[in-house]
Amino acid sequence: MRRPFLLISVLSALLLAACGNKSEAPPAKPVEGAAKPGDGKPSDGKPAGGSAAKPPMALPVKAVAVTVGTFSTDITAVGSLLADESVLVRSEIDGRVTALHFQEGQAVAKGARLVSFDASEYQAALAASSAELRTKTSDHERAKDLLAKGFVSVEVVDRARGAMEVAAARVQQDQARLAKTAIFAPFSGVMGLRQISPGAYVKTGDSLARVESIASIKLDFRVPETYVGRLARGQPVAVSLDAFPGERFQGRIFAVEPVVDEKSRTVLARAHVPNAGGKLKPGLFARVSVQLDKREQAVSIPEQAIVPQGKDTFVYKVLDKGAKTQITKVQIGGRRPGEVEITAGLAAGDMVVTEGALKLARMPPGAPVMVLPG
Repeated sequence: MRRPFLLISVLSALLLAACGNKSEAPPAKPVEGAAKPGDGKPSDGKPAGGSAAKPPMALPVKAVAVTVGTFSTDITAVGSLLADESVLVRSEIDGRVTALHFQEGQAVAKGARLVSFDASEYQAALAASSAELRTKTSDHERAKDLLAKGFVSVEVVDRARGAMEVAAARVQQDQARLAKTAIFAPFSGVMGLRQISPGAYVKTGDSLARVESIASIKLDFRVPETYVGRLARGQPVAVSLDAFPGERFQGRIFAVEPVVDEKSRTVLARAHVPNAGGKLKPGLFARVSVQLDKREQAVSIPEQAIVPQGKDTFVYKVLDKGAKTQITKVQIGGRRPGEVEITAGLAAGDMVVTEGALKLARMPPGAPVMVLPG
């Protein structure tokens, strides 16, 4: 009975010894050049794809060549049109209107008769004062003769001369009043709408009609005080009006107010705008563009190409037809809508990036680009 039990015990010990030797066996050495477990690389050390690393792709951008030509610095303002000359005709005397010598909207020449008043009363007053003057003149002549003969004193002659001069002054006064019974055009222009009718009785100061000279129009506009030193007589202005969309009228500054307005910090400028066709009307709202200076062979680029960094300004210049780009510092001169003048940093023939500069800023220097058409 004990022999089978011993046999089973011996077999069990042999099995345990065999398993222990197998678990303690040293790991096999890896074959030289073979891939290590978990490194994800083939045995030749190249990427799993089996190809070399690809160069970075070119960034698509839009770019334009710099423009070389005439560049002017302009400022914009708003203003109003005024008649070159304008006057509201008013009566200087009391009287009845006997005749109107114009039609509303009629062109009149300087010195043309416009209105006539009843002059009978003033003519009578002039006749009376003229008669009195003749009498006082005779008295003065008689007094001088008597003085020469020694019959009167010098005082009598002086009083006679004073009376004669007073009578002469009355004559001049009555002549002036009589002259005011007719009103004449002070300058050549166009008559406005009349405010009276023939036969109306008017008083001193009553409005009769307006006369406007519009062969040339005045334009008043205000400019910020920062440009006061750059305004001068003869500078050209371009005028656009809502009443005539798409049209531009040209004029020139002929006067600048010598005082800057304290409240608005602006200065008032006045220009002349020719109005040969009579299209421009006083009172119209106007948008004004003033040309401060003009430069030939100036380099300019679109405004969207500018990349500000702190106090400096840069652009991305395209080199070698897009093989790479270079960030370049530039100096800005004048500005106009959508365009800036470059005074340093660029030259004729250079090309700058207009769209895609923000993406280039996140890429390493000299990144290649692909310039898109258009």
